[in-house]
Amino acid sequence: MNALMVSLLTFWNDLKDRANGEKGATATEYALLIAFVALVIIVGAGLFGTALSNWFSDLATNIGSWAKAAA
Repeated sequence: MNALMVSLLTFWNDLKDRANGEKGATATEYALLIAFVALVIIVGAGLFGTALSNWFSDLATNIGSWAKAAA
């Protein structure tokens, strides 16, 4: 009878631990963190891409003016 009581108490405590676990909250927090990092990367790549495009356009204009001056 004593072993049965210990088994039932262990089973009950396992059920309570699973019900009060924070695994779902942790997964949600990681999902929000990943979404935030992805958003930062997208915004940063967009800004960097625009700046890089402008830089290459200016470079092409300068090289074009050098070629006209040399001719």
